[in-house]
Amino acid sequence: MITRRASSGSSVCALLILVAGLMSAFRLATITADETPPGDVHEKTPVAPAATSANLASSVGPQDTGSKPTTAKPLVRLTKTTPTSVADLAAIQAGIQQAAAKGVPATVGISIGGAFGSGVIVTEDGYVLTAGHVVGWPGRDATIIFPDGKHVKATTLGVNRDMDSGMLKITVDGKYPYVELGHSSDLKQGDWCVTLGHPGGFIRDRSPVVRAGRVLTAPDGFVNKDAIRTDCTIVGGDSGGPLLDTAGRLIGIHSRISDDVTDNYHVPIDTFRDTWSRLAKGDTWGKEQVPTGPLLGINGQDVDAGCKVTDVFPGTPAARIGLTRDDIVVSFGGESVNGVARLKKLIEKHEAGDEVPLVIERAGEKKEMKVKLAEREGD
Repeated sequence: MITRRASSGSSVCALLILVAGLMSAFRLATITADETPPGDVHEKTPVAPAATSANLASSVGPQDTGSKPTTAKPLVRLTKTTPTSVADLAAIQAGIQQAAAKGVPATVGISIGGAFGSGVIVTEDGYVLTAGHVVGWPGRDATIIFPDGKHVKATTLGVNRDMDSGMLKITVDGKYPYVELGHSSDLKQGDWCVTLGHPGGFIRDRSPVVRAGRVLTAPDGFVNKDAIRTDCTIVGGDSGGPLLDTAGRLIGIHSRISDDVTDNYHVPIDTFRDTWSRLAKGDTWGKEQVPTGPLLGINGQDVDAGCKVTDVFPGTPAARIGLTRDDIVVSFGGESVNGVARLKKLIEKHEAGDEVPLVIERAGEKKEMKVKLAEREGD
């Protein structure tokens, strides 16, 4: 995304170059833990091998090393935040490619209690950072979904409700792709950054979506200490996904949005460093914010006819009435559906326990159904 700070002429050139760069970034973003980019040095964090409460309580996080972790050597270093030449634009493009290549393999979908969010793996043995409102509370079963569609089991750990930070641990032994932690305290207004996640929920055969933008407000320890504000567009489903700098280091976790799509808020990564031990052992603290509201239990994508179902979560109202992948919801509660956002708004008009009529299109034929909405367990 090009911010409003660029002149109109620069915006057009930058947009053309960055679009081409992002397309290339998706092709580059097949790097795995065994295919580390040249010069990429990860500091391996010592953590417990199993997700038992005793082991998790004694795990060591990045902040426990006594100093800043070894910094990955970027393939590209940006020296300007505002481009003034073609070379500057090319450097920005390369930085975005670099961040996407490092971030995509470690950006995962998270399914908990019929709700869906995003997350990012930050240790080789599978610690996952996300938003606190995605985790909900400790000890919940979760499913981690990799970009290639692979599913593994996980458990939720701690939640800092004041900051909206949360943690999970993959419970299947293995070596997983991960990103290095950066430092949100180093950010400055105007810095380029990259956001990844699963807008609208995880969709099979779609890589984590990459968007680029700039830091509007950096945490300064005073007024803005609780959030990074950027113009990187995030929407429902992106919650918990990573915000990266152009070196591919994690600087924030997506938390919330405003009415303006270019005004978005992210949990600073430094707060995860400061509270790593508490999160790892399953502590929950801060103001209680229990998500409530009606739940249908699907992910979808926009199609001309309505909202196409891409996932149906087990045990949810959608699963109980037999909705399946590729069904198209064309009306809900007697009102037409023209996409995911419209369906979400129609669901929010109701309450948990309401029985609502809906019409779906399946294999070219329309079918009338009724669904009894449930209470959302987490978001």
